[in-house]
Amino acid sequence: MIFSRNSKFSIQNSVPLSSNDVEFIYSSKDFHQQLLTLINTAKQRIYLTALYLQDDEAGREILHAIYQAKQKNPNLDVCIFVDFHRAQRGLIGEKKSLGNRQLYLDLSEQYEHDINIYGVAVKQKEFLGVLHLKGFVFDDTLLFSGASINDIYLHVGDKYRCDRFHKFNSSALADSFVDYLNETFINSTLAPRINQINVPAKKAIKAIIKELKALLKRAKYKVNNPSAKVSDILVIPFVGLGARGNQLNLTARKVFKSAENKLVVFTPYFNFPKALAADLRRALKKGVDVTIVVGDKKANDFYVADPEKFSTIGIVPYIYETLLARFIKRNQAYIDKGQLNLHLWRDGANSYHLKGVVADDKYHLITGSNLNPRAWSLDLENGLLVIDRDQTLVPQWHKELDIIMANTRRINSLADIESIQDYPEKPRELLRKINLTQFDRILKRFL
Repeated sequence: MIFSRNSKFSIQNSVPLSSNDVEFIYSSKDFHQQLLTLINTAKQRIYLTALYLQDDEAGREILHAIYQAKQKNPNLDVCIFVDFHRAQRGLIGEKKSLGNRQLYLDLSEQYEHDINIYGVAVKQKEFLGVLHLKGFVFDDTLLFSGASINDIYLHVGDKYRCDRFHKFNSSALADSFVDYLNETFINSTLAPRINQINVPAKKAIKAIIKELKALLKRAKYKVNNPSAKVSDILVIPFVGLGARGNQLNLTARKVFKSAENKLVVFTPYFNFPKALAADLRRALKKGVDVTIVVGDKKANDFYVADPEKFSTIGIVPYIYETLLARFIKRNQAYIDKGQLNLHLWRDGANSYHLKGVVADDKYHLITGSNLNPRAWSLDLENGLLVIDRDQTLVPQWHKELDIIMANTRRINSLADIESIQDYPEKPRELLRKINLTQFDRILKRFL
């Protein structure tokens, strides 16, 4: 079909695709294998973007595979982009170290033909905002997921983090991602290489961040491809930073508003920005069936199972659950009549990291954004709007949804989740202090 200009969304800067060009991947292990296959078969370029590529078994495996591909083909264009600050610290609670950067330095010395690993500093401090762009390009294939690269995301070992994975075969889409990375980070010289000994000092980084922030505010994905081509699907890439004029945020709102019959929302952290929360209320009022799938607090990546090891950061899942409780209380009438379906995901000791929005089985926002205030205003985020007006992707989409929902339970009332009185002593006392100081208003902006 040819998409009409009367579509709910502007189709400028869009890539026309066949449904055969889009593949849903259903598990972390399959994503892991797909990564290795695409690395091994890449002929011209490998561009990886993630919050971090960790120094653990999975991270080392992926990096060694990339280096080996480079040794076999020295002309292979390899660029990896990670958050500058995250790459140079250990895990929370660990002693001070060079973090993942030490692995990058070690491998640069080990192999004859080096690769480029860039550190992107979005803000002066990590808690004020990070590089949260996602997307892996191998020649003309774009692999998109909210996942970073480490053991738990790739299901190396006993545990996995549930995420979403989509593969797009399109030179135009792959080019748009690569061109953005080249123009914004490499050609601008505003993302220093971090797999070399010297990196910019604190004062130099401050100047880089100021210049980069101005560039990021105006940088966009550009598609060099005619949008009027006959196709089943259109895909539009978006990127955004900050609360004002953020094209990704605006697109998320449009998807919420576009729903006429049903809306499905995935978020790992239950804390919608005010604008999205308002759009959600309007959708319910106009009769849209809304399904929200969020992780159980015990499936949150900040959850601390051992009460003796509880620290301040462990309060995060409890804050999300208290916000969920308020939401349930306000919307009980919609839950009772089956119009609002809240599902908590939990699968043993595994964690939950799904993001995205689907309206009427036609409009898919595939993104790494957590759809929370932090993503909305602090982090550099991206995503893809997939317009599937003829619903050719429904078989794959419904299979993905069925797999996700198999590990969920529906929340019928407040009685189905724990209250503050049920919490262990340490988180209960900390929550009491937070409420007394009203510090939760500040916390909610950064969570």
